[in-house]
Amino acid sequence: MPIVESTYKPPLFFKKGFVSTVYSGLVRRVAIKQERERITLIDGDFLDLDWSYSKQKTNKLVVLLHGLEGNGQRPYMTGTAKLFNENNIDAVCINFRGCSGEDNLKYRSYHSGDTEDLKNVLAHINGTKSYSEIYLKGISLGANIILKYLGERNIIPEEVKAAIAVSVPCYLAGSALQLHTFKNKLYHDRFLKHLLNRLKVKQKKFPDKLNDKTLESIKTLTDFDNVYTAKAHDFEDALDYYVRSSSLQFLPKIKIPTLIINALNDSFLSPECYPVKEAKNNDNLYLEMPNYGGHAGFIDKKNVYYNEKRALQFVKNKVS
Repeated sequence: MPIVESTYKPPLFFKKGFVSTVYSGLVRRVAIKQERERITLIDGDFLDLDWSYSKQKTNKLVVLLHGLEGNGQRPYMTGTAKLFNENNIDAVCINFRGCSGEDNLKYRSYHSGDTEDLKNVLAHINGTKSYSEIYLKGISLGANIILKYLGERNIIPEEVKAAIAVSVPCYLAGSALQLHTFKNKLYHDRFLKHLLNRLKVKQKKFPDKLNDKTLESIKTLTDFDNVYTAKAHDFEDALDYYVRSSSLQFLPKIKIPTLIINALNDSFLSPECYPVKEAKNNDNLYLEMPNYGGHAGFIDKKNVYYNEKRALQFVKNKVS
């Protein structure tokens, strides 16, 4: 499809990518009532799902996937859930393994290319609920998972009708390089701190796999991916993980209407993360590249973000 022309115009102060990213991650608040459901996975581990509902009974559901070290209560999750609930669509926020406030049972956890847990969640929903229309929306890491899931499989549930991927690092090696640059040092160090704290919890449960010396060797996010992500999830090393998990290579095979919204001033994204060629060659792929928005910072009026409005508009136009 032709590239989608964006109409996003943020307030003047929020045109700066750093400001919009930090404000959205640290300041924004969205109140919503959620009900938690715990499901058991095939390997014996668990996932926590946070549900919120439309006031009226509906056959429509949006499934939301968070970013690195996020959870189902992050405003970029609850903001979408609230808006969709107000428009007669139920919502479920998936907390990836270990992200719901309780460490998961296995040594492995989650990563940018893990589509099996999403597959299992959708199977659970279809086996226990009666939704005829399901939409997928992901932010950052969660967006990469959705795009990879849609493009790597010949068959997806017929109930899945459309998808939205926001601030998606669809070329992981490039985004990894960006996160290690000086301009992103604050973000890099914050992510690394959270991930190391997670590993310290893992160390107590799996002392044979992690020791103090190993933890002390992790100085960067790439170190983390070499030491933990790759070894815990059957990759050779960080680069192998980035190559195999990047969704860019799967975009040509996406078969349902899918909208990608990547801001041009997103400091996390490399040039490869703006898949113009792939969008032009796939009738199901829509690429919108606003000048502003930073990383998941599409601030708009009345605390409803532009990407949330666009997601709702997209599913209504493409599915209804």
